[in-house]
Amino acid sequence: MQIRFAKMEDIPAMIRLLKQVGRVHYDGRPDIFRADAQKYDEQALAALLQDKNRPILVAEDGENVVGYAFCILQNTQGDPVLQDRLTVYIDDLCVDETCRGGGIGKALYGAVLDYAKGLGAYNVTLNVWAENKSALKFYEKMGLLPQKYGMETVL
Repeated sequence: MQIRFAKMEDIPAMIRLLKQVGRVHYDGRPDIFRADAQKYDEQALAALLQDKNRPILVAEDGENVVGYAFCILQNTQGDPVLQDRLTVYIDDLCVDETCRGGGIGKALYGAVLDYAKGLGAYNVTLNVWAENKSALKFYEKMGLLPQKYGMETVL
């Protein structure tokens, strides 16, 4: 398995994985997420691949992309409340549903950490939906701790 930065040729595989993520979110919270939705389309992915502040790492197993990590560089400078710092935010991380449990997610997350350290980032952050128990368990296993809580009352 190889972890590398995504290329334009990876867009169809990323869309396939985005649909898997969309299905997981819809299954967990159909009151929030649309059925068969995907976060980014081909045009949006092409634009992201050109944005130096939105790096995308992919895991490739032979010829196939089997996972990705969409990242956003968040550089806080001069905020009246927050300390100056560079954060690498994981916008989305997915491993193909047929390959989960084989270490691909761990390798992707490790590559994000290495990338962030290379940039001199202060931290790596992400959000995970409460109903996505397998993702929550994975991130806890990777050593992530809660930073803040988003709460709701459904009316």
